[in-house]
Amino acid sequence: MQSDGRARYECVAKISDDSDERETYQTEFGFSDATRAQIFELAAQSHYFSGKVDSGRRNLAFTGNKKLTYKDGQRETAAAYNFSSLPAVQQLTTLFQSVSATLEFGRRLAYYHRYQKLALDDELKHMEDEAKRGDLLELQAVRPVLQEIHDDSTVLNVVRARAQRLIEKGNGAAPAR
Repeated sequence: MQSDGRARYECVAKISDDSDERETYQTEFGFSDATRAQIFELAAQSHYFSGKVDSGRRNLAFTGNKKLTYKDGQRETAAAYNFSSLPAVQQLTTLFQSVSATLEFGRRLAYYHRYQKLALDDELKHMEDEAKRGDLLELQAVRPVLQEIHDDSTVLNVVRARAQRLIEKGNGAAPAR
């Protein structure tokens, strides 16, 4: 993420649940001002990832390699970890995982909208449920694909309505009833 909140997300993932074929997905988006400020505050609380970040405990379940990096005019630091006992690093990890979950919904929705329109309803229902639980962050990052679905008259109206509710949630607006 840049200091102005611009960010790039990249992953290599299965094209769909029932395929072993993988594709590289990339998207650029902007973090909200509130999330951007929170990220930089948590980075400062974590001493910009200098020093020991990983808990070092080997009897923990492996939850995947994670890496946090920070670079500005005065410093360039990075820390790799499986699990950190530092509260600020835990909060950053949760925040980035929630944003990733949102962007992964966007990736799948773009695929389904192009190739499997009937799968959109289940995916959007699942996305709505996760958004209601607070498990997704930065919904505005997937607004373009949600807007495409909403504007597509060949998509079922219930699907278009779900897309609209998620757009409104991403805008911070209360859904229209």
